[in-house]
Formats: sequence, C-alpha cells, structure tokens
Amino acid sequence: PEACAYLNWLCTAEMDVTPGRIVYSQCLNEQGGIEADVTVTRLDRDRYLYVTGAACRVRDGAWLQRHAADFDVSVTDRTEALAVLGVMGPNARSLLAAATDADISDTAFPFATSREIELAGCLVRASRITYVGALGWELYIDAAEAGSVFDRLLLSEANGEVPLAGYHAMDSLRLEKAYRHWGHDITDEDTPLEAGLSFTCAWQKPGGFLGRDALLAQKAGGLKKRLALFALEDPEALLYHDEPIWADGEPVGRITSGAYGHSLGRALGFGYVTLPEPYLLKSLRGRSFAIEIGEEMVPARISTRALYDPEQHEIR
Repeated sequence: PEACAYLNWLCTAEMDVTPGRIVYSQCLNEQGGIEADVTVTRLDRDRYLYVTGAACRVRDGAWLQRHAADFDVSVTDRTEALAVLGVMGPNARSLLAAATDADISDTAFPFATSREIELAGCLVRASRITYVGALGWELYIDAAEAGSVFDRLLLSEANGEVPLAGYHAMDSLRLEKAYRHWGHDITDEDTPLEAGLSFTCAWQKPGGFLGRDALLAQKAGGLKKRLALFALEDPEALLYHDEPIWADGEPVGRITSGAYGHSLGRALGFGYVTLPEPYLLKSLRGRSFAIEIGEEMVPARISTRALYDPEQHEIR
C-alpha cells in the first residue's frame, strides 16, 4: 500500500503517475550521488515495475531492500522469470503490427507508456521506451514463452529479414543521443546536477526525496564539474574511455565512455570538465578542447545535448 510513497522517497522523479506510465529517474544517496539510473512503470495503484541495468541487479536489489524496512511494501526480484526483447528502429511499429492485433499507433500507444498486448499467442508487456534513440518497444515476456515471441518477430514476412544488434551497436547509438550509462558516465560520486540530469528531479513533490537537501546546497554553491559530450574533429580517431580531456592546453578531465558514432561519422565520448572554481556552462563555449589519444592531441567539439536528433523526432 505504500509503494508510491516508498518510490517517491527513493527516486528523484514524481512516481504518483497514472497506471501504464513509464518514468525515468535516478536514486540518490544522502550526498546527492547517483546510486541507480532506472525506469519505473506504474502497473496499478500499489504495484510498480522497477527496471535497472543487468549489471546492477544485485546492487539495486540490495538498495531497494535496505530502504523497504521503513515502508509497508514488499520487493520481489523478477529477473529470472522475465526475458526482455528490444524492438528498436524506424520499422519497429510495422514489425510489431504484423505480429499483434493490438493498436500500437502513436495515438493509442504514445511514448513512455506501457501495457500488456497479445503477441504470438503470448501475453507480453510492451513498454514504449528506448535506450538507442529510435522508435521502439521493450517487450517483457514470461521466460518460458520468450522463444516463441522471438521466432514470431524474426519470421515476420511483411518486414523481410530482421537484423539482430548487440551491445556495441547500442553503445554507439546511446552516445549519439547523449544517454548516460551508470558505472561509467554517472556513479554514486556524481550528482544529477553535475551529470545534466536535474530535469528528473521533482523538487516540489511532498516529502522531497533522498538526497534533495544535498542537491539544493550544491545548486546554491555552484558546480565545479559538469558532464559533457565530445565529438572528435578527426573522423579517423577513436575513443574508448579514460582518455585525458584538455581545455586551452590544461588537463580538465577524462573520457568516461566512448564509441564510434556511425550516424555522425566520428567518435564520441562523454567526460566531466572539472575546474577549480564554480562555472557556468556557457563559459565552456569559448574554450578550445582536445582529447589526448596515444600522445596525440585531437581537437574536439563540446556539447551538452544530443548530437544526433536532439529534438527526439525519431523517438516520437
């Protein structure tokens, strides 16, 4: 019965939303550091589906259980019972439409909504959300039925051959869209303000949220570091992570994650710019940035927003 109050305390975003709504949020510690980067779906009045990265399952589970003692809630790990398929890309709607009678039009099934549909004779939870910056759905399927759904999607005659993609493809696409990755670009030592994620913070919600006071204090004092996205000017150079970032000939940070952006034809990388005194984002625009790769200084362009489809037309 206290599921909403519990998640509203743990999560920065407002969790008291209508059932079927997906919310992107962070969970913070008392210092404002990001303990988790998640999507939460309200299934009904007193049930939520909390989804984190595969590598964070045990960590986030322990975090949830630790704080559940203060609320009338129960936390159940459904990882072993569910499989997830990501159907992403410009033809995602036509692919799904050929396998279900459900109305998945943009009007009936807008972005950030989730509902159960029948697919290949199975009941599937379809969540219209993406980590690759394209039209798409995450399909949550009973593990025993996942093979049937997978085969049905691949054999869709209306769509021809359906390509399969892995983590390197996803990593490239999410960097083009400036999507953060917990453990690389955001950690428990970085705050939403520093990571450019303050838009997730529901500052005025009743009762606040864990870490809110620390964020307000940081906001008042100003930021000395800020996450930014870098695009290399040399299309042949590559980024991985930990490459030094230089501004006007001085070291100011390191790359936290990098990949080749195929849509842009150059390598991209996230990294924090750290300076001795608090600064404003606009003060970075006049600086000359370079990334050190194998002892070579490669000029780079800095941005604090997505470098591909920043208006999110493809997602919506």
